[in-house]
Amino acid sequence: MGTLYLVRHGQASLGEDDYDKLSELGRRQSLRLGQYFAAKGLQFEAVLTGSLERHAQTWDHIQSGMAGTDTLAPTLTPQIWTGLNEYDSEAVIASVHAGPHARPVTPEAYREHFRLLRQGLQQWAKGAVAPQGMPLYSDFVQGISAALDHVRSQHSGNVLLVSSGGPIATAVAHVLGAGAESFVELNMRLRNTAVSELAFNPKRHALLTFNTLPHLDAPQLANWISYA
Repeated sequence: MGTLYLVRHGQASLGEDDYDKLSELGRRQSLRLGQYFAAKGLQFEAVLTGSLERHAQTWDHIQSGMAGTDTLAPTLTPQIWTGLNEYDSEAVIASVHAGPHARPVTPEAYREHFRLLRQGLQQWAKGAVAPQGMPLYSDFVQGISAALDHVRSQHSGNVLLVSSGGPIATAVAHVLGAGAESFVELNMRLRNTAVSELAFNPKRHALLTFNTLPHLDAPQLANWISYA
């Protein structure tokens, strides 16, 4: 039986012109996770990522941490799966909110952003809205389940999957056989560089852990915990 480690990317750049890059904290979170994996003696026979920049940067820093360095020196080439890319949060919000909304750079704007995002995701999962440029939710699920099927059919050891909150929450909901809307609540709880584990064999996946931060489990790292 193998173990699939699903890792959400490090903190990205919410509120900036380009969200799809790690913040300084996101880089430190990712490097620290790699150091934790190294201390555990973990090795991966394969790595799967989405094609977003924050996925690639997270993996680069994890790998650097595993190598015992803070410089990027990738040696294991990830398999790129576009089905592991995140939904378009702006398109989701626009599907339930006409007109512009404030950039989430203040606590009030941050709360409003995620209130609208939750509402939009719930409607998308139900099939009640079709965010511009996005697939149906059923097709989004299919892209993620295809990656899970590939892991089951091609691997038998430790596999790392680096993605975003939406795909990871969808994967967990899919494995649990939960309803489509369950992914919204799972998604909203996922923390940056959180680790979820699925045991797998050729027939199925089974949930072992969800949304854990063992690499940040120290008092001096409490302020490294983030959600966006």
